[in-house]
Amino acid sequence: MGAVLGWMARALALLGGVILAGLAGMTVASITGRALISLGFGPVKGDFELVQLGAAVAVFSFLPLCQLRRGHVTVDILADALGPRIKAALGLVGNIAIAVVSLIVARMLWLGMLEKFCFSPQDPAIGWLWDMLGVAEPFCWVEATYELGLPAWWGYALGSLGAWLFAVVALYTVWRSLNETIRGGAP
Repeated sequence: MGAVLGWMARALALLGGVILAGLAGMTVASITGRALISLGFGPVKGDFELVQLGAAVAVFSFLPLCQLRRGHVTVDILADALGPRIKAALGLVGNIAIAVVSLIVARMLWLGMLEKFCFSPQDPAIGWLWDMLGVAEPFCWVEATYELGLPAWWGYALGSLGAWLFAVVALYTVWRSLNETIRGGAP
């Protein structure tokens, strides 16, 4: 299970890196275009919209690998003086907290995405799903970006992929930490 999650987390992190590299290149092109307006060039249309969308997707793309590799910030001033089993137990508590938060974030991001769709909860074909998910609004707003007209749900959907993988990885790290605590702190 860890190998499969590791492969998925690395692949998603690489995708996030490609997105950030693309955003950096687009930003350079846009700034250069702005500087050369007198020569007939111009900024990239919708550059700020693309940066907002891409940066959010990239952040959620990096979280699973960071969690899997124990890359989150920890304060080890007191933990270094404790035994390996207690350090493993503290890691377990931290992983449980991250798992809870990651599940909440993934669920809320998913519900946010669903609310960007224009489905009515009263629609018999889809109403049962809205009831099951706890979305009871009888209306919706069709949101799109200002310049490019990109549907707002795209960012939510792409971010949800990383958020749900982060939640699954966080649950896996709880299991991994539990085993380490039982074994006396040996990773």
